Formats: sequence, C-alpha cells, structure tokens
Amino acid sequence: MLENNLTMNTEFYLLGFQSSQLSRVFLFCLLLMVYCGTICGNLLIIALVSTSKNLHTPMYFFISQLSISDILLTTDIVPNMLHVLLNNGGTITFIGCIIQFYFFCVSETLQCLLLAVMSYDRYVAICNPLRYTSIMTSAHCVILSFFCWIFGCFFILTYIITVSKLHFCGPNIIDHLFCDMVPLLKLSCSDTFILQLEIYLLSIPVVIMPTTIIIISYAYIGLEILGIPSSAGRQKAFSTCSSHLIVVSIFYWTIFSVYVVPTKVKSLTISKILSLLYTVFTPLTNPIIYSLRNKDIRKAVKEIIDKHEIW
Repeated sequence: MLENNLTMNTEFYLLGFQSSQLSRVFLFCLLLMVYCGTICGNLLIIALVSTSKNLHTPMYFFISQLSISDILLTTDIVPNMLHVLLNNGGTITFIGCIIQFYFFCVSETLQCLLLAVMSYDRYVAICNPLRYTSIMTSAHCVILSFFCWIFGCFFILTYIITVSKLHFCGPNIIDHLFCDMVPLLKLSCSDTFILQLEIYLLSIPVVIMPTTIIIISYAYIGLEILGIPSSAGRQKAFSTCSSHLIVVSIFYWTIFSVYVVPTKVKSLTISKILSLLYTVFTPLTNPIIYSLRNKDIRKAVKEIIDKHEIW
C-alpha cells in the first residue's frame, strides 16, 4: 500500500528542448499557430461533412472521424508542450502523465484503424463500384467506426493499467516533450516483461493487421487501375484514393522513424523533432491534403462562402 501511494504521488519533470530563450519562444509561436490551424482545419472538415449533403458519403464520414482523432491527439499533447517550452521544462504528475499517455495511445490507435478502414472503403469503391452502395451502407460505416473507437478506448486501457502499476523509484526527469512509452520504460524500476509482452500482443491488431489491410487493399487497387485501358480513366481512379495514400505515407513514415529506427541511430533532439512531426504537424497536414486535393470539399466551402455573400 505504501509503495502504491509513493507511485501515485510521483511527479515527472519534462525537459522539452533545452535551448536558448529565443529559440524556445520561436518554437512556441510556431507550435501555437500550428495548433490553432489544426483545430480550425479539422473542425471545418467535421462541420462540412455534417452539414453538406454532398459529403454524406462513407469516405467523408471516415475523414470526419479522422479529424476528431487529430483534434484529440493535438489537444492532448500540444497545450502542455507549449507550457514546457515557455518555461524551459515543466512538471507533470504521475496521474497526469498516465492520462496524457492514454489519450495519446487512443488517438494513435484510432489513426491506424481508421486509415485501414478508409483503405478498405477505397478498395470497394474502385474494385467493386457496382456493389459499393450495398456494401458501404450507413449502418456498416457506423459499425466500423464504432469498432475503431471501442478498440481504441477500451482495449488500450488494459495496457495503460499495466503502465500505471509500474514503480518509479529513480530519477524523475523525462528528456522528452510529453509522456511517451520509451522514456517511461527507461525510468521504471519494475520488471517490464509483462508490459513488453502486452506491447507485442497489441501491435498485432493495432499495427500489423491495419498495415496488412492497407497493403492488400492498395495492391488490388493498383492492379485494378493498371487494368483500365484509358489514361484518363486511370487518372480519375487514382485521384479518388491519392489523398488517403498521401496521409497513410506521412503517418507511417513518421511512426516508423520514431519507434522502429533504433535509438542509437538518432539523437534525442532528432527523436523530439520526429515526435513533433506526428503529434503536431501531421494532424495539420490531414485537413490540408483532403481540402486542397478534394473538389467536393472545396465545393462545399465555396457554397458556404456564397451563402454568406448573399446575406
């Protein structure tokens, strides 16, 4: 009981970027602008999908779910990160660290699952266009989205509970921007075998299976597009999934750089910069990619602007 109380009362100190005040102020202003742009851009997509009848399709429904996940990720990470930058470091309670880590894992899991579901949607749209409306019904889309949220929120909870039971008896300094898996494991005095086993087991449904679905879906999509005789037809078919493919590439490239590339290959500063890419900048690129490369969303924005001009 005494050991548990000591664990719950532990505070961690996040170092952030240990640099000059000018550099930290510049980075603070940059991240603040990116954060505001991320929130506004993703809220705009959610509002457009909710109000525009032209966007009441499975693809845009999943895009709006992805926007919710992006808002969850940035809101969980960025506000405290800004505080750490402005004060050249900052403390966070053990409970606050676990809560931040939980929502971080939930949002990342949601991203993986939703991107896999979206690739399946694109596969049906291109490879089985005549059956698309009968397969991707509203009920089917809601069930797929509900499964992603349930898995992200509740199954990840078992892993977080194991993390919360770790005992931290040594240094409490986290040389990072937020509470992440690797720095927490480095500080733990407990045996992490069970936790690492859970990580490997959870990686199967969270990472390996979604990645496999994406690869198989795009393999079939690629074969289908290559079989189209006209270049205009191939270009039109590819344009329907190009935005999603770009988002998938950016997401998996940043995740791979942070968690798969050995830490000996990259310095702590590089690791922090890579973490900024997928926690701060990637959620901003998603609405930009989908809005700039999607004529339906541009059309919905134009309709709203025209209505305001009339009034």
